[in-house]
Amino acid sequence: MKIKFRKEQILGLLVVPAFVAVGCSAPAFAADLTLSNGANSAKGTDQAQCLFGNEPGCDQGQTPIFRTVTNVLLFIIGAVSVIMLIIGGFRYVVSQGDQQQVQSAKNTILYAVVGIVVAILAYAAVNFVIGSFVKTE
Repeated sequence: MKIKFRKEQILGLLVVPAFVAVGCSAPAFAADLTLSNGANSAKGTDQAQCLFGNEPGCDQGQTPIFRTVTNVLLFIIGAVSVIMLIIGGFRYVVSQGDQQQVQSAKNTILYAVVGIVVAILAYAAVNFVIGSFVKTE
């Protein structure tokens, strides 16, 4: 005897175990640790004192190392994008009406603007993530 399953029956056979597995899971009572506390507990003696900005021994005027590194990298990305924007504008001016060179210059300008936008959004995202992980105590 050949048994034929419909889509609804197969879906029902898959959904019921999923609900049972979710309903039977036990809650985890983990410690309330922030990212900075975990990084501090894993930090060695010869590493930077100020990773996130709220560690003991970190001066208030000292810039956290994660924020400094990301700001430097994003500054470099932004500077390269601005330089490429200038190069694209220069190539557009000296293209002398050649369609291929004009299109290449337009693409350079477009990708430079996209690079600037990505650098700005990355700066905002990094500062948001670092700010949300670090609790001021």
